[in-house]
Amino acid sequence: MAPDNPAMPSSPSAPESLHWRRNLFVCMLGSFTTIVAMTLLLPFLPLYVEQLGVAEHAAIVQWSGVAYGATFFSAALVAPLWGRLADRYGRKLMLIRASLGMAVAMALIGIAQDVWQLVGLRLLAGLLGGYASGSTVLVATQTPRERSGWALGTLSSAIMAGNLAGPLLGGLLPPLIGIRATFFAAGAVIFVAFLGTAFLIREAPRPAPVKGVKRHDGWASIPDRRPVIAMFVTGTLLMLANMSIEPIITVYVAQLVADAGHVTMIAGLVMAAAALGSILSAARLGRLADRIGAWNVIVGCLAISAVLLIPQVFVTAGWQLVVLRFLMGLSLGGLLPCIASVIRHSVPERAAGQMLGYSVSAQYTGQVVGPLLGGFVGGHFGMRAVFLGTCVLMAGGAVWNWWALRAQSGTHNASS
Repeated sequence: MAPDNPAMPSSPSAPESLHWRRNLFVCMLGSFTTIVAMTLLLPFLPLYVEQLGVAEHAAIVQWSGVAYGATFFSAALVAPLWGRLADRYGRKLMLIRASLGMAVAMALIGIAQDVWQLVGLRLLAGLLGGYASGSTVLVATQTPRERSGWALGTLSSAIMAGNLAGPLLGGLLPPLIGIRATFFAAGAVIFVAFLGTAFLIREAPRPAPVKGVKRHDGWASIPDRRPVIAMFVTGTLLMLANMSIEPIITVYVAQLVADAGHVTMIAGLVMAAAALGSILSAARLGRLADRIGAWNVIVGCLAISAVLLIPQVFVTAGWQLVVLRFLMGLSLGGLLPCIASVIRHSVPERAAGQMLGYSVSAQYTGQVVGPLLGGFVGGHFGMRAVFLGTCVLMAGGAVWNWWALRAQSGTHNASS
Protein backbone atom coordinates (compact mmCIF):
# COMPACT_ATOMS: atom_id res chain seq x y z
CA MET A 1 0.00 0.00 0.00
CA ALA A 2 1.23 3.45 -0.88
CA PRO A 3 1.03 5.62 2.24
CA ASP A 4 -0.81 8.93 1.88
CA ASN A 5 1.39 10.70 4.37
CA PRO A 6 4.90 9.23 4.45
CA ALA A 7 5.80 11.57 7.27
CA MET A 8 3.14 10.05 9.49
CA PRO A 9 4.46 6.78 10.86
CA SER A 10 2.23 3.81 11.47
CA SER A 11 1.32 4.63 15.03
CA PRO A 12 1.45 1.76 17.45
CA SER A 13 -1.04 3.66 19.60
CA ALA A 14 -3.82 3.37 17.01
CA PRO A 15 -6.01 0.50 18.20
CA GLU A 16 -7.57 -1.84 15.67
CA SER A 17 -10.60 -3.86 16.73
CA LEU A 18 -10.72 -7.60 16.16
CA HIS A 19 -14.43 -7.08 15.51
CA TRP A 20 -13.98 -4.50 12.76
CA ARG A 21 -16.05 -6.40 10.18
CA ARG A 22 -19.02 -6.66 12.54
CA ASN A 23 -18.57 -3.02 13.50
CA LEU A 24 -18.62 -2.10 9.81
CA PHE A 25 -21.86 -4.01 9.20
CA VAL A 26 -23.64 -2.37 12.15
CA CYS A 27 -22.37 1.07 11.13
CA MET A 28 -23.61 0.49 7.58
CA LEU A 29 -27.07 -0.44 8.85
CA GLY A 30 -27.23 2.48 11.27
CA SER A 31 -25.93 5.01 8.72
CA PHE A 32 -28.38 3.79 6.08
CA THR A 33 -31.39 4.06 8.39
CA THR A 34 -30.50 7.49 9.79
CA ILE A 35 -29.80 8.95 6.34
CA VAL A 36 -33.11 7.53 5.10
CA ALA A 37 -34.84 9.20 8.04
CA MET A 38 -33.19 12.55 7.29
CA THR A 39 -34.15 12.50 3.60
CA LEU A 40 -37.45 10.61 3.36
CA LEU A 41 -39.51 13.72 4.05
CA LEU A 42 -38.39 15.39 0.80
CA PRO A 43 -41.37 14.26 -1.32
CA PHE A 44 -44.05 15.10 1.24
CA LEU A 45 -42.48 17.94 3.24
CA PRO A 46 -44.60 20.67 1.56
CA LEU A 47 -47.74 18.62 2.32
CA TYR A 48 -46.75 18.30 5.97
CA VAL A 49 -46.01 22.02 6.19
CA GLU A 50 -49.46 22.70 4.79
CA GLN A 51 -51.02 20.30 7.33
CA LEU A 52 -49.32 22.30 10.08
CA GLY A 53 -51.22 25.44 9.13
CA VAL A 54 -49.20 27.21 6.41
CA ALA A 55 -51.61 28.25 3.65
CA GLU A 56 -49.93 30.43 1.00
CA HIS A 57 -47.95 28.64 -1.73
CA ALA A 58 -44.87 30.88 -1.40
CA ALA A 59 -44.83 30.41 2.37
CA ILE A 60 -45.15 26.62 2.02
CA VAL A 61 -42.12 26.53 -0.30
CA GLN A 62 -40.11 28.81 1.99
CA TRP A 63 -40.88 26.90 5.18
CA SER A 64 -40.18 23.59 3.45
CA GLY A 65 -36.70 24.79 2.51
CA VAL A 66 -36.04 26.08 6.02
CA ALA A 67 -37.24 22.86 7.66
CA TYR A 68 -35.21 20.63 5.36
CA GLY A 69 -31.98 22.64 5.65
CA ALA A 70 -32.26 23.04 9.43
CA THR A 71 -31.00 19.53 10.16
CA PHE A 72 -27.90 19.89 8.01
CA PHE A 73 -27.17 23.37 9.37
CA SER A 74 -27.17 22.27 13.00
CA ALA A 75 -25.30 19.05 12.16
CA ALA A 76 -22.52 21.08 10.55
CA LEU A 77 -22.16 23.21 13.68
CA VAL A 78 -21.78 20.33 16.13
CA ALA A 79 -19.86 17.77 14.04
CA PRO A 80 -16.41 18.87 15.36
CA LEU A 81 -17.74 18.82 18.94
CA TRP A 82 -19.04 15.26 18.64
CA GLY A 83 -15.76 14.25 17.02
CA ARG A 84 -13.76 15.70 19.90
CA LEU A 85 -15.98 14.00 22.47
CA ALA A 86 -15.59 10.74 20.54
CA ASP A 87 -11.80 11.06 20.86
CA ARG A 88 -12.13 11.63 24.58
CA TYR A 89 -14.94 9.30 25.67
CA GLY A 90 -15.16 6.70 22.91
CA ARG A 91 -16.62 6.45 19.40
CA LYS A 92 -19.21 3.80 20.29
CA LEU A 93 -20.71 6.07 22.95
CA MET A 94 -21.21 8.81 20.35
CA LEU A 95 -22.98 6.37 18.03
CA ILE A 96 -25.28 5.28 20.85
CA ARG A 97 -26.08 8.95 21.55
CA ALA A 98 -26.69 9.72 17.87
CA SER A 99 -28.95 6.73 17.15
CA LEU A 100 -31.05 7.18 20.29
CA GLY A 101 -31.26 10.94 19.73
CA MET A 102 -32.35 10.50 16.12
CA ALA A 103 -34.97 7.89 17.06
CA VAL A 104 -36.51 10.27 19.62
CA ALA A 105 -36.31 13.28 17.27
CA MET A 106 -38.03 11.42 14.41
CA ALA A 107 -40.88 10.35 16.69
CA LEU A 108 -41.29 13.90 17.99
CA ILE A 109 -41.42 15.31 14.44
CA GLY A 110 -44.39 13.02 13.88
CA ILE A 111 -46.35 14.82 16.62
CA ALA A 112 -45.40 18.41 15.71
CA GLN A 113 -48.34 20.81 15.99
CA ASP A 114 -47.08 23.81 14.01
CA VAL A 115 -44.33 24.69 11.56
CA TRP A 116 -42.16 26.29 14.24
CA GLN A 117 -42.08 23.02 16.14
CA LEU A 118 -41.19 21.22 12.90
CA VAL A 119 -38.20 23.50 12.28
CA GLY A 120 -37.11 23.28 15.91
CA LEU A 121 -37.29 19.49 15.89
CA ARG A 122 -35.37 19.33 12.61
CA LEU A 123 -32.68 21.46 14.26
CA LEU A 124 -32.75 19.07 17.22
CA ALA A 125 -32.34 16.09 14.87
CA GLY A 126 -29.17 17.67 13.48
CA LEU A 127 -27.83 18.49 16.93
CA LEU A 128 -28.46 15.00 18.33
CA GLY A 129 -27.66 13.08 15.16
CA GLY A 130 -24.42 12.61 13.31
CA TYR A 131 -24.54 8.81 13.15
CA ALA A 132 -23.08 8.61 9.64
CA SER A 133 -20.15 10.90 10.46
CA GLY A 134 -19.63 9.10 13.77
CA SER A 135 -19.58 5.79 11.91
CA THR A 136 -16.89 7.15 9.63
CA VAL A 137 -14.78 7.99 12.67
CA LEU A 138 -15.26 4.57 14.27
CA VAL A 139 -14.64 2.60 11.07
CA ALA A 140 -11.60 4.72 10.20
CA THR A 141 -9.99 4.21 13.59
CA GLN A 142 -11.03 0.62 14.33
CA THR A 143 -10.20 -0.91 10.94
CA PRO A 144 -6.69 -2.14 10.04
CA ARG A 145 -4.98 0.61 8.09
CA GLU A 146 -4.37 -1.62 5.08
CA ARG A 147 -8.15 -2.22 4.79
CA SER A 148 -9.39 1.26 5.77
CA GLY A 149 -9.96 2.46 2.19
CA TRP A 150 -12.19 -0.50 1.34
CA ALA A 151 -14.07 -0.30 4.66
CA LEU A 152 -14.71 3.44 4.32
CA GLY A 153 -15.79 2.95 0.71
CA THR A 154 -18.25 0.24 1.73
CA LEU A 155 -19.64 2.48 4.48
CA SER A 156 -19.90 5.35 1.99
CA SER A 157 -21.96 3.10 -0.31
CA ALA A 158 -24.45 2.50 2.52
CA ILE A 159 -24.67 6.25 3.20
CA MET A 160 -25.28 7.05 -0.47
CA ALA A 161 -27.82 4.23 -0.69
CA GLY A 162 -29.67 5.92 2.18
CA ASN A 163 -29.69 9.20 0.25
CA LEU A 164 -31.15 7.35 -2.73
CA ALA A 165 -33.69 5.24 -0.82
CA GLY A 166 -34.93 8.01 1.49
CA PRO A 167 -36.91 10.03 -1.07
CA LEU A 168 -38.20 6.81 -2.68
CA LEU A 169 -39.58 5.55 0.64
CA GLY A 170 -40.87 9.04 1.37
CA GLY A 171 -42.95 8.84 -1.79
CA LEU A 172 -44.30 5.34 -1.03
CA LEU A 173 -45.09 5.31 2.70
CA PRO A 174 -47.34 8.38 3.34
CA PRO A 175 -50.14 7.21 1.00
CA LEU A 176 -50.07 3.82 2.75
CA ILE A 177 -49.71 4.71 6.45
CA GLY A 178 -49.94 8.52 6.63
CA ILE A 179 -47.32 11.24 7.07
CA ARG A 180 -47.13 11.17 10.87
CA ALA A 181 -46.95 7.37 10.96
CA THR A 182 -44.05 7.56 8.47
CA PHE A 183 -42.02 9.51 11.03
CA PHE A 184 -42.94 7.01 13.75
CA ALA A 185 -41.82 4.14 11.50
CA ALA A 186 -38.52 5.92 10.80
CA GLY A 187 -37.95 6.42 14.52
CA ALA A 188 -38.67 2.74 15.19
CA VAL A 189 -36.16 1.59 12.56
CA ILE A 190 -33.49 3.91 13.96
CA PHE A 191 -34.21 2.52 17.43
CA VAL A 192 -33.36 -0.94 16.06
CA ALA A 193 -30.06 0.54 14.85
CA PHE A 194 -29.55 1.93 18.37
CA LEU A 195 -29.98 -1.57 19.84
CA GLY A 196 -27.53 -3.03 17.33
CA THR A 197 -25.02 -0.28 18.12
CA ALA A 198 -25.32 -0.76 21.87
CA PHE A 199 -25.05 -4.55 21.90
CA LEU A 200 -23.03 -5.53 18.82
CA ILE A 201 -20.31 -2.93 18.29
CA ARG A 202 -17.02 -3.63 20.06
CA GLU A 203 -14.57 -0.76 20.33
CA ALA A 204 -10.92 -1.54 20.99
CA PRO A 205 -9.60 0.06 24.20
CA ARG A 206 -7.59 3.17 23.68
CA PRO A 207 -4.05 3.33 25.07
CA ALA A 208 -3.73 5.02 28.44
CA PRO A 209 -1.71 8.26 28.51
CA VAL A 210 1.90 7.86 29.57
CA LYS A 211 2.59 9.36 32.98
CA GLY A 212 4.96 12.27 32.98
CA VAL A 213 4.53 12.89 29.26
CA LYS A 214 2.54 15.95 28.25
CA ARG A 215 -0.23 14.97 25.86
CA HIS A 216 -1.12 17.22 22.95
CA ASP A 217 -4.58 16.94 21.43
CA GLY A 218 -6.27 18.40 18.38
CA TRP A 219 -4.19 20.51 16.02
CA ALA A 220 -1.22 20.48 18.36
CA SER A 221 -0.86 16.71 17.99
CA ILE A 222 -0.61 16.74 14.17
CA PRO A 223 2.98 16.76 12.88
CA ASP A 224 2.06 17.97 9.37
CA ARG A 225 -1.23 19.79 8.98
CA ARG A 226 -1.07 20.32 5.20
CA PRO A 227 -2.74 17.02 4.21
CA VAL A 228 -5.59 17.64 6.67
CA ILE A 229 -6.22 21.17 5.41
CA ALA A 230 -6.05 19.91 1.83
CA MET A 231 -8.75 17.35 2.59
CA PHE A 232 -10.99 19.96 4.24
CA VAL A 233 -10.77 22.10 1.11
CA THR A 234 -11.26 19.09 -1.18
CA GLY A 235 -14.37 17.96 0.73
CA THR A 236 -15.89 21.43 0.48
CA LEU A 237 -15.03 21.61 -3.21
CA LEU A 238 -16.50 18.17 -3.91
CA MET A 239 -19.87 18.88 -2.27
CA LEU A 240 -20.00 22.38 -3.74
CA ALA A 241 -19.40 20.99 -7.24
CA ASN A 242 -21.91 18.18 -6.72
CA MET A 243 -24.69 20.35 -5.30
CA SER A 244 -24.20 23.31 -7.64
CA ILE A 245 -25.88 21.33 -10.42
CA GLU A 246 -28.84 20.05 -8.37
CA PRO A 247 -31.01 23.22 -8.62
CA ILE A 248 -30.81 23.36 -12.42
CA ILE A 249 -31.17 19.66 -13.34
CA THR A 250 -34.95 19.76 -13.88
CA VAL A 251 -34.83 23.01 -15.87
CA TYR A 252 -31.89 21.74 -17.95
CA VAL A 253 -33.70 18.47 -18.70
CA ALA A 254 -36.75 20.45 -19.83
CA GLN A 255 -34.62 21.88 -22.65
CA LEU A 256 -33.63 18.38 -23.77
CA VAL A 257 -36.96 16.51 -23.53
CA ALA A 258 -39.74 17.25 -26.03
CA ASP A 259 -42.56 15.76 -23.94
CA ALA A 260 -43.14 17.98 -20.89
CA GLY A 261 -44.77 15.08 -19.08
CA HIS A 262 -41.46 13.19 -19.01
CA VAL A 263 -39.33 16.01 -17.59
CA THR A 264 -39.62 15.10 -13.91
CA MET A 265 -39.08 11.40 -14.64
CA ILE A 266 -35.89 12.06 -16.64
CA ALA A 267 -34.67 14.55 -14.02
CA GLY A 268 -35.17 11.91 -11.35
CA LEU A 269 -33.25 9.38 -13.43
CA VAL A 270 -30.40 11.88 -13.87
CA MET A 271 -30.12 12.40 -10.10
CA ALA A 272 -30.49 8.71 -9.34
CA ALA A 273 -27.89 7.74 -11.97
CA ALA A 274 -25.15 9.74 -10.25
CA ALA A 275 -26.05 8.27 -6.86
CA LEU A 276 -26.15 4.73 -8.27
CA GLY A 277 -22.75 5.17 -9.89
CA SER A 278 -21.28 6.33 -6.58
CA ILE A 279 -22.81 3.39 -4.70
CA LEU A 280 -21.32 0.90 -7.17
CA SER A 281 -17.83 2.42 -7.22
CA ALA A 282 -17.17 3.53 -3.63
CA ALA A 283 -15.95 0.20 -2.24
CA ARG A 284 -13.93 -0.59 -5.38
CA LEU A 285 -12.20 2.78 -5.39
CA GLY A 286 -11.57 2.36 -1.66
CA ARG A 287 -9.86 -0.96 -2.34
CA LEU A 288 -7.81 0.72 -5.08
CA ALA A 289 -6.83 3.43 -2.59
CA ASP A 290 -5.53 0.76 -0.22
CA ARG A 291 -3.16 -0.33 -3.00
CA ILE A 292 -1.97 2.91 -4.60
CA GLY A 293 -2.77 5.50 -1.93
CA ALA A 294 -5.97 7.45 -1.33
CA TRP A 295 -4.49 10.76 -2.40
CA ASN A 296 -3.63 9.38 -5.85
CA VAL A 297 -7.22 8.20 -6.23
CA ILE A 298 -8.50 11.65 -5.25
CA VAL A 299 -6.40 13.34 -7.94
CA GLY A 300 -7.51 10.85 -10.59
CA CYS A 301 -11.21 11.04 -9.66
CA LEU A 302 -11.25 14.83 -9.70
CA ALA A 303 -9.54 14.92 -13.09
CA ILE A 304 -11.92 12.34 -14.63
CA SER A 305 -14.94 14.20 -13.24
CA ALA A 306 -13.71 17.45 -14.78
CA VAL A 307 -13.41 15.76 -18.18
CA LEU A 308 -16.90 14.21 -17.90
CA LEU A 309 -18.47 17.61 -17.19
CA ILE A 310 -17.45 18.96 -20.60
CA PRO A 311 -19.76 16.77 -22.74
CA GLN A 312 -22.63 17.50 -20.32
CA VAL A 313 -22.61 21.03 -21.69
CA PHE A 314 -23.32 19.78 -25.23
CA VAL A 315 -25.85 16.96 -24.68
CA THR A 316 -28.89 16.94 -26.96
CA ALA A 317 -31.00 14.21 -25.33
CA GLY A 318 -31.98 13.25 -21.81
CA TRP A 319 -30.50 9.74 -22.02
CA GLN A 320 -27.08 11.23 -22.80
CA LEU A 321 -27.18 13.24 -19.60
CA VAL A 322 -28.26 10.14 -17.62
CA VAL A 323 -25.28 8.15 -18.95
CA LEU A 324 -22.79 10.95 -18.29
CA ARG A 325 -24.08 11.54 -14.75
CA PHE A 326 -23.82 7.80 -14.07
CA LEU A 327 -20.18 7.81 -15.24
CA MET A 328 -19.52 10.89 -13.13
CA GLY A 329 -21.06 9.12 -10.13
CA LEU A 330 -18.64 6.24 -10.71
CA SER A 331 -15.70 8.64 -10.61
CA LEU A 332 -16.93 10.58 -7.57
CA GLY A 333 -17.89 7.56 -5.45
CA GLY A 334 -14.44 7.10 -3.97
CA LEU A 335 -13.74 10.70 -3.03
CA LEU A 336 -15.40 10.94 0.38
CA PRO A 337 -13.95 7.66 1.73
CA CYS A 338 -10.55 8.60 0.33
CA ILE A 339 -10.72 12.01 2.02
CA ALA A 340 -11.46 10.26 5.33
CA SER A 341 -8.64 7.79 4.68
CA VAL A 342 -6.07 10.53 4.08
CA ILE A 343 -7.09 12.26 7.32
CA ARG A 344 -6.99 8.91 9.15
CA HIS A 345 -3.41 8.31 7.96
CA SER A 346 -2.28 11.89 8.64
CA VAL A 347 -3.29 12.40 12.27
CA PRO A 348 -2.69 10.49 15.51
CA GLU A 349 -5.56 8.31 16.70
CA ARG A 350 -6.47 10.60 19.60
CA ALA A 351 -7.23 13.49 17.19
CA ALA A 352 -8.91 11.49 14.41
CA GLY A 353 -12.48 12.10 15.57
CA GLN A 354 -12.09 15.85 15.89
CA MET A 355 -10.40 16.21 12.49
CA LEU A 356 -12.98 14.02 10.76
CA GLY A 357 -15.66 16.11 12.44
CA TYR A 358 -14.15 19.26 10.94
CA SER A 359 -14.10 17.45 7.59
CA VAL A 360 -17.84 16.76 7.86
CA SER A 361 -18.48 20.43 8.64
CA ALA A 362 -16.45 21.43 5.59
CA GLN A 363 -18.54 19.12 3.42
CA TYR A 364 -21.79 20.51 4.84
CA THR A 365 -20.51 23.97 3.97
CA GLY A 366 -20.19 22.84 0.36
CA GLN A 367 -23.71 21.42 0.48
CA VAL A 368 -25.08 24.77 1.60
CA VAL A 369 -23.02 27.00 -0.73
CA GLY A 370 -23.27 24.73 -3.81
CA PRO A 371 -27.00 25.12 -4.57
CA LEU A 372 -26.86 28.86 -3.89
CA LEU A 373 -23.90 29.31 -6.23
CA GLY A 374 -25.35 27.03 -8.91
CA GLY A 375 -28.69 28.83 -8.83
CA PHE A 376 -26.99 32.23 -9.09
CA VAL A 377 -24.72 31.25 -11.99
CA GLY A 378 -27.55 29.44 -13.80
CA GLY A 379 -29.88 32.41 -13.43
CA HIS A 380 -27.39 35.06 -14.55
CA PHE A 381 -25.09 33.28 -17.00
CA GLY A 382 -27.09 30.30 -18.24
CA MET A 383 -27.29 26.69 -17.15
CA ARG A 384 -24.44 25.49 -19.34
CA ALA A 385 -22.18 27.91 -17.48
CA VAL A 386 -22.84 25.93 -14.28
CA PHE A 387 -21.38 22.78 -15.85
CA LEU A 388 -18.37 24.68 -17.21
CA GLY A 389 -17.77 26.44 -13.90
CA THR A 390 -18.00 23.14 -12.03
CA CYS A 391 -15.54 21.63 -14.52
CA VAL A 392 -13.06 24.39 -13.77
CA LEU A 393 -13.47 23.82 -10.01
CA MET A 394 -12.90 20.07 -10.33
CA ALA A 395 -9.87 20.52 -12.59
CA GLY A 396 -8.44 23.11 -10.21
CA GLY A 397 -8.98 20.74 -7.31
CA ALA A 398 -7.16 17.94 -9.16
CA VAL A 399 -4.19 20.17 -9.97
CA TRP A 400 -4.01 21.55 -6.44
CA ASN A 401 -4.16 18.10 -4.83
CA TRP A 402 -1.49 16.84 -7.24
CA TRP A 403 0.74 19.78 -6.32
CA ALA A 404 0.11 19.28 -2.59
CA LEU A 405 0.94 15.56 -2.86
CA ARG A 406 4.14 16.28 -4.76
CA ALA A 407 5.14 18.99 -2.27
CA GLN A 408 4.57 16.69 0.69
CA SER A 409 6.45 13.81 -0.94
CA GLY A 410 9.33 16.18 -1.71
CA THR A 411 9.42 17.37 1.91
CA HIS A 412 9.49 13.79 3.18
CA ASN A 413 12.26 12.79 0.76
CA ALA A 414 14.32 15.80 1.78
CA SER A 415 14.02 14.88 5.47
CA SER A 416 14.83 11.19 4.91
